[in-house]
Amino acid sequence: MKIIKINKKIRVAIVGCGRISKNHFESIKIHKDNIELISICDKDEDVMREHQEKYSVKGYSDLKKMLGSENLDLVVLCTPSGEHSDQAVLVASYGVHVMTEKPMATRWQDGLRMVKACDQANVHLFVVKQNRMNSTLQMLKRAISDNRFGRIFMVNINVFWTRPQEYYDSAMWRGTWELDGGAFMNQASHYVDLVEWLIGPVADIQAMTGTLARDVEVEDTGVMNIRWRSGALGSMSVTMLTYPKNYEGSITIIGEKGTVRIGGVAVNKIEHWEFEDSQDYDEKIHDASYNTTSIYGFGHPLYYKNMIDVMHGIEEPETDGREGLKSLEVLIAVYLSARDRRTVSIPLEY
Repeated sequence: MKIIKINKKIRVAIVGCGRISKNHFESIKIHKDNIELISICDKDEDVMREHQEKYSVKGYSDLKKMLGSENLDLVVLCTPSGEHSDQAVLVASYGVHVMTEKPMATRWQDGLRMVKACDQANVHLFVVKQNRMNSTLQMLKRAISDNRFGRIFMVNINVFWTRPQEYYDSAMWRGTWELDGGAFMNQASHYVDLVEWLIGPVADIQAMTGTLARDVEVEDTGVMNIRWRSGALGSMSVTMLTYPKNYEGSITIIGEKGTVRIGGVAVNKIEHWEFEDSQDYDEKIHDASYNTTSIYGFGHPLYYKNMIDVMHGIEEPETDGREGLKSLEVLIAVYLSARDRRTVSIPLEY
């Protein structure tokens, strides 16, 4: 797919002005020399007008009308997850590039449809995986790429956070199968991404989920066992019921020649780093750890930097639609396994 380079400021619109959109507005501000915010869109007209006034841009309550009225290079989807697929297909049909928040879709076929539509329209599909940009995970990725673990034997991922009932009650779409997905698909989506990005292709998933305390359609708690194609074994435990606040987002890797644990509330602290060999960057592990009050980390501006470089034709996308499909496939396998009480093998389609 050959895409024409953009040699001017990238003209951007944000669709959906809810919880996550502030990270995107801030990223656009940071990169103001290369990005221009043209318009915003939100179905809630009060929210739309509030952001229209705050950012001094045009506001729309209808995406199709905005696409027909504005000359845009990129549309950023910060809408409920279940709306991403139809919106991405619509945006692509106007020849406009797409950036979507996680997860890219709530159904496997919808994810495939998004990739196909953007391919056919010859536009980029960016799937936001900003946690990959965090300094702690960049160091871990480097150690894996340098084969410092040798053979990886076991991996454990924990996401022990809290979402009170008020969180789910704040919007009708929250906690629904159709538009949101549960603890795995929504809150822990970036941690599911680590399963494939760090360790490699997955072979089998076994999962159990439960709705233990929240009045929602989806799971507030779940566990899964994982077998990678490499033979490594692992598990992931997720709950949104931790008392009284977000407690831990961590990954532990045990290998033939190394053991690492990255913890904190959102994989922001290197708590153990031990290898058979030594490298010059080992001295930087304390610098890589950082304090955060946000589970989102600080990766959005770095993700935008990659998008800018891609649009200027000097880099490849960190996470495009096909990369986004990898974690979506694991998520769908989790839900199929929990529903049918069976082991689900990947790929889902042969």
